[in-house]
Amino acid sequence: MGKKPTAELREEPRERTGNDAVLGYAPLPGVADEMVDTNGAIRPVWQRFFAHLSSMPDKDLTERFTRADRYLRDAGVFYRAYGSTGSAERSWPLSHVPVLIDAREWEVVAAGLVQRADLLEAIVADIYGQNRLVAQGVLPPALIAANPEYQRPLVGVTPAGGHYLHFCAFEIGRGPDGNWWVLADRTQAPSGAGFALENRVATTRAFSDIYAETPVHRLASFFGAFRDSLQGMKHSGDDRIAVLTPGPANETYYEHAYIARYLGFMLLEGEDLTVVNGKVMVRTVSGLKPITVLWRRLDSAYADPLELNQNSHIGTPGLVEALRAESVTIVNALGSGIIETRALLAFMPTICRRLFGEELKLPSIATWWCGQKDERGHVAENIEKMVIGPAYSRAPFFDDSGESVLGSTLRAAAKDSIGDWLDSDGAKLVGQEVVTLSTTPAWIDGKLTPRPMSLRVFAARTANGWQIMPGGFARIGGSDDVSAIAMQSGGAAADVWIVSDKPVERHTLLPAEGSFTRNMPGSLPSRAADNLFWLGRYIERAEGALRILRAWHARFAEAADPGQPLLADVTAYLAAVDIDTEDAVPNTLLRNIDSAVYSASNIRDRFSPDGWLALTDLAKTARRFHDTISPGDDASHAMTILLRKLAGFAGLVHENMYRFTGWRFLSLGRHIERGLHMTRLLGHMSGTDAPDGALDMLLEIGDSVMTHRRRYNVNTARLTVTDLLALDPLNPRSILFQMNEIHREVEQLPNALVNGQMSPFYREAMRLHSGLAVMTPETMSVDDYRRLERELELLSDLLARTYLG
Repeated sequence: MGKKPTAELREEPRERTGNDAVLGYAPLPGVADEMVDTNGAIRPVWQRFFAHLSSMPDKDLTERFTRADRYLRDAGVFYRAYGSTGSAERSWPLSHVPVLIDAREWEVVAAGLVQRADLLEAIVADIYGQNRLVAQGVLPPALIAANPEYQRPLVGVTPAGGHYLHFCAFEIGRGPDGNWWVLADRTQAPSGAGFALENRVATTRAFSDIYAETPVHRLASFFGAFRDSLQGMKHSGDDRIAVLTPGPANETYYEHAYIARYLGFMLLEGEDLTVVNGKVMVRTVSGLKPITVLWRRLDSAYADPLELNQNSHIGTPGLVEALRAESVTIVNALGSGIIETRALLAFMPTICRRLFGEELKLPSIATWWCGQKDERGHVAENIEKMVIGPAYSRAPFFDDSGESVLGSTLRAAAKDSIGDWLDSDGAKLVGQEVVTLSTTPAWIDGKLTPRPMSLRVFAARTANGWQIMPGGFARIGGSDDVSAIAMQSGGAAADVWIVSDKPVERHTLLPAEGSFTRNMPGSLPSRAADNLFWLGRYIERAEGALRILRAWHARFAEAADPGQPLLADVTAYLAAVDIDTEDAVPNTLLRNIDSAVYSASNIRDRFSPDGWLALTDLAKTARRFHDTISPGDDASHAMTILLRKLAGFAGLVHENMYRFTGWRFLSLGRHIERGLHMTRLLGHMSGTDAPDGALDMLLEIGDSVMTHRRRYNVNTARLTVTDLLALDPLNPRSILFQMNEIHREVEQLPNALVNGQMSPFYREAMRLHSGLAVMTPETMSVDDYRRLERELELLSDLLARTYLG
C-alpha cells in the first residue's frame, strides 16, 4: 500500500515557489503512482520534468497545451466514436503530460515482452499445427474448438516465412506492489502504433525545450526496423507491400492511412485486391500488379468471404487460397486473433514452463478456468464470486477501438462481446483477479491530478528478433473510475517517454546515402485513382456553382427582384441542376463539398495534412454560412470567401502534389468538370434568345472580364464571348483549354499507347480535341454545345471503364 505524500510535497507552502497547481499534486491513498513513490518523493526519472513543470505559470502551460492540440487539429488526427445515433469523427483526446519510465526498468519490461511474443508465436503455431497443447491436456478442447476466432480453414496452413506473428501489442499495467502485469495480448490487428507517433509529435510541441534536453528514446528506429523486415519478406523487387484496411468507417482508419504514408506503403481495401492463380494482385491503373506482403488491419474472419465469414463485404475472395500457395505473407497470419482470448491468460504460466522450461518474466493478471487447479492444487469452482468489483478491475478489458468490453459482471461481458466467458448453459467458465492500476499525472481542470493508467506496448519482428517499441501508447482515465479509461468513455491518450541516464541515438527513416527503393510507376490502385478523379470533379463542380451563385446574388442585391429576366433565367438554369437560389448557401453546394471531403478521406494516405486542413476548413465554413447568411449582398460576399478558400486548396494541390499518376486523374477530373461547366453555361446563356446581360454575366462567371476588355476592342458580343470562353487555347477557363489539358494528361497515362496503337480512351479524347480545335466562333451553335456536353460525359464514362473498374 502506498503512503500519503509527505510535507515535502503537500505542506509548508511558504518554503516552495512555483505553480501550486503542479506542486499540490497528491497521489490517491493506497494506489501506486508513476511520479511519486511510496515515501511521497518525486521519483528520479521525473525530477527534471517535474521541476520544469512546477516552474511554469498557468498561462505558459495553457499555451503549451494549446500548441499540442493545434498540431493534432491541423494534422487531422481523429478517432471514430460510436453511439446510438451512429458514428462521428472526434478530435484526438491528448493527455498533455507524458508518462515517464526509467530506461533500466524498461529493459526488464522489454525482456518480458520479448519472451511473451515468442510464447504467443509458439501457441498459435501449435493451435494451427500439431495441436499438442490440447492433445496433452494443457488447453481445454472447448477453448479452441468453440472459439469464434478459431479459423478452421487455416489449420495446417504454414505461413510463408514460417512465422504467424510479426506485430503484436500488449496491454500492461502496474499493480499496487509496483510490478508490471500483462493485462491483455493483441495479435489480431493491433492498433495504436501510429497514434503513439502522433502523441509523441504533439507532446514535443508542448514540451520541445524539455524534450530536447532529456535523453528520451526515439521511436523512428522501431518503425524503421519493422519496415525493413517487411521489405525483406517480398518475393522480388517489383512486388508491393500494402496496409490492408477495412476502410474509412473503421474507428482507427486515420492510423491506417498515417502508417501507410509514414512507411511508404500502399493503403488498400479488400476490393482493391483479387486472387489470380493463387497469387494476390492489386488492381491498378496499369493493370494487375503482385502484392506479396499485406499488413492487415481487419479481423481475420472478414478477410476472405469465400472460406471464412461469408457475410463479409470488406474481404478478398481467395485470400486463404493464396496463403496455402505461400504466395503472400499476411501480418499477422489469419487466425492469430485466437491468442487474444482472455481465458488463455489462465494457462500462460503452465504453457511457458511446458514449452520453454521457464517462468513468465512478466506475469499475466491472475485468471482462472472452471475446474482448473491453482498452484496449491485447489480447484477454482466458485466463480460466481468473481464479479468485477472495484472500478480499477475493469481497466484492462478493452477491444481494439478502446471500448470497454466488460460490464459489471462476467455474464454481461459475455453478452457484449466475449463468447468464451460462458459455456452453452450460461455457466461461468472464467474468473479474473481484481487489479488496482497505478496512477499518473494528468492536467485536469487547471491542476495536476492523478489518473489511472495502462500502457499499450508494441513488439515488431525484425531480422534480429523481436524489437519492443521504446515507449508506447498510454491510456489515461477521464476520472478516478478506470471504466472511463477508454476514449469512447471519456479517457485520453498520452505519450510515453523512456528516459535514459545517458545520451540516446537520433534515428531517422530517411534512407542511407546511396540506398533507396523507388516504387514502380503505375502502381496507383484503381480505387485511389477513382477517388482522385472524383475529388477533382467535385471541387470543380463546387467552384462552378460558387461562381454562378456569386454573380446571381450580386445582381439580386442591386435589383431586389428575382423575377427580373436575367435572374429568372439563371434561376431556372440552377434549378435544373438542383440548386435553389432561395437558399443563400444551397444544400447541393454543401453536398458537392462534402463529397469532395469524402473522396479525399478515402485517400488520406495520399493527401497532405495541409491539403486536408484546407479542404475541411472549406467544408466547415460553407456549413456555417448555410446557417447564417442571407440572400443578396451577404451571400455574394460569402461566395467570394468560399472561392478564396477553394482557391487556397487548389493552389496547395497544384504547387505541392507530386506529378505522378494520381495527379493526372485529379487533373482529368477537374478539366472534364470545368469543360462541362462552361459548355452548359455557353449553351444556355450565349444563344440569340438569352436575356440582356447574359453575356456580361458569362464573362464574370468565367473570370474573364478583364481579359475580354484587353483582347477585343468592341463591346461584349456573342462571337467574342464564344471565342474567349469556348475556343481560346490560352484562357484557363475556356473549353478548348480543358481539351488541350485533357489531351496532354491522357498521353501520360499508363497504356495510353499499346504497340503503337492508341487506347479507345486516348482515341476518343483526341477526336474531341481535334473536333473542337477546328471550330470557329461563327460555326458554334447551341446544338454543338449540347453535343459536346454529351461527349464529355461519355469520355468520363470511358475513362472509368478503362482505368477505374
